Amino acid sequence: MTVLRAVPLGCGHYLPQRVVENSEFETWLDTSDSWIRERSGIERRCFAAEDELTSDLAIRAAKAALADADVPATQIDAIILATATPDETFPSTATKVQVALDMPDGFAFDIHAVCAGFIYALSTANAMILSGQARTVMVIGAETFSRILDWQDRSTCVLFGDGAGALVLRAEEGQGDGSDRGVLATDLNSDGRYHDLLYVDGGPSSTGKAGCVRMVGREVFRHAVEKLARSGETALAKAGLTTADLSWLVPHQANLRIIRKTAERMGLDMSRVIVTVHDHGNTSAASIPMALSVAARQNRIRPGDLLLMEAIGGGLTWGAAVMRW
Repeated sequence: MTVLRAVPLGCGHYLPQRVVENSEFETWLDTSDSWIRERSGIERRCFAAEDELTSDLAIRAAKAALADADVPATQIDAIILATATPDETFPSTATKVQVALDMPDGFAFDIHAVCAGFIYALSTANAMILSGQARTVMVIGAETFSRILDWQDRSTCVLFGDGAGALVLRAEEGQGDGSDRGVLATDLNSDGRYHDLLYVDGGPSSTGKAGCVRMVGREVFRHAVEKLARSGETALAKAGLTTADLSWLVPHQANLRIIRKTAERMGLDMSRVIVTVHDHGNTSAASIPMALSVAARQNRIRPGDLLLMEAIGGGLTWGAAVMRW
C-alpha cells in the first residue's frame, strides 16, 4: 500500500560565535570545570551576542538547511519554529524567519514545548504533510536560553547554551512499512502535575517579566530516564520496529548522565548514540536538530539510517520520533 511520508531533504545549524568554556564560570561562581563535567558532561557552550536574537539564530540555521536540501525558500509551504525564548511575546518568531527567507506565501508559527519542542514541531509537520495541508515544511528549533538564566544559580546557569537547528521535510510516497524513508512514528506526552520541577519564574500574565529558569535537578533526572526510554520504545512499537533496528539514538542533549542511563535502559551501546552536549550544553528545542546537523556533516548519519529522537522538557513535556534518514 502506497502512503505519504514526511521525508528529510536537508538540515543545518548555527551556533553563536561566543564560546564559553566551563572555566569562565569559575570567575564568579562557586564551581569548577571538573564539577560541571562530572555532573553534566558539558565542557563548553555558545552564548548569543547582545544584539543577536533567537530569530537571527533561526534564520542562519534555516538558510543552511535550505542550502543542504537544495530547495529554494519559495517551495516552503510552512515554517514551524520550536522555541521557549521567542524574540517577543507576539507575533511568532517564525514569521520573522519567513520574511528573512523571502517566503511571501505559506504560513509560519511557533510551538512552545520547551526542550521537547522540536519533537512536537516535527510531529506537527508530519501531520500537516500526511493530511495534505502542506507539501514541504521547514522545522526549526532555536533558543537563546542565556537570556533567562540566573547567573548566581550554579545548578542551572552552567547547563544551558544558545543555538539553532533546522530540518526540511517534503511529502514523498512510501510503501507503508518500516523500510520507508521519513517520519515513521511519533509519541507525544505531557503532565502538568510536574510543573514545579522545571519552569521559568515569570511571564506576561504572572510577573510581566521574562523570569529565570528554576529546576529540581535530581527529580528531573529521575523522570527523564524513565519517560524517555518508555516514549522511545512506544514510538518504535508504533512503527513496528525495535531498538535492534536502530542505527542511531539522537537524544535531547541535556545531560550526559541522562543520555547514558537512557541508552542503558533501552539496551543501546553508546557507540550508537549521537552526543554533542559536551560542545553545546543544553540548547533546549535546538539540541536535537543541531545534533542531527552535526552528525550529518560528519557523515555519521547517512541515507537509510534509522533514527530515534527523544526529548523531555518543562511542563513536563516529553516525546519521541522515529525517522529513516
